[in-house]
Amino acid sequence: MTDAPLTSTDSSRRELAEFLRTRRTRLRPEDVGLEPGPRRRVAGLRREELALLAGMSADYYQRMEQGRDVRPSDQVLDALARALNFSTEESRHLHSLAAAARTPARRPRRHVPEEVPPTTLRLLRTMTSPAVVIGRFLDVLAWNPLAGALLGEFTQRPQAERNLLSLLLHPEADRACPERAATVAELTAMLRAQVAADPGHPRAVRLVGELSVRSDEFATTWARHDVEETTRGRMRVNHPLVGELTLDWDAYPMPGAPGPMLIVYTADEGGPDDERLRLLAGLLSAPGPAQASARQP
Repeated sequence: MTDAPLTSTDSSRRELAEFLRTRRTRLRPEDVGLEPGPRRRVAGLRREELALLAGMSADYYQRMEQGRDVRPSDQVLDALARALNFSTEESRHLHSLAAAARTPARRPRRHVPEEVPPTTLRLLRTMTSPAVVIGRFLDVLAWNPLAGALLGEFTQRPQAERNLLSLLLHPEADRACPERAATVAELTAMLRAQVAADPGHPRAVRLVGELSVRSDEFATTWARHDVEETTRGRMRVNHPLVGELTLDWDAYPMPGAPGPMLIVYTADEGGPDDERLRLLAGLLSAPGPAQASARQP
């Protein structure tokens, strides 16, 4: 007799259980006003301690962390989020996981490839700041010439390999990205939030599987279950032509259903990063490496 295959609902319950467990074990008793006490053999809070803080029975919470079919209400989820000191993103992620866990399994739906509308491509060509369009799972779908100059040889890779996480997990990425490890953690948290919204998406399943096998760093970071929204951030780039730049980035959702986003990089006007960015833009009009690397996909 063989075990029955996991359904999408089973997978969602397991994801919810693992998320709660990682968040419980990262909190110390003193972080939530409890006395540590002697002979603690577990990292972080005990299950019964978290249940007490959230106002529920220890048995009910244990069933949740075991991936059982308990279907917690929004009030229970909010109580857990408060007890675990969740951020807004973590609370939203918790509710999303719980909703997926209590939704009956459905027939797999058809997933169409992500595409960039011609109007967005025209917009990219008019922008003077570096700008890229990334898909839900951090695939780079399009870029303007200045962003191409920043990305460099990455733009020459086959389309299937143009993924931000895949790029930063490359052994030579440290030279181009001084804060590579922190950026990998940030992008992994963004990917986790997107995967939770559509856990059965073929691209998500394939990407997470490939990166987990290829990179111990990704596998470890992914197992932390950190989540973060793709809204804004900062990027440091060590460019071979103009030196190090520190750029701010903002993400703008594109019209329509959830999908690709436009990310624009800027620098403080008149500052050294702005000057280096202008220098790089000037190099695009001259023959040389910068021009060759700034081709439209």
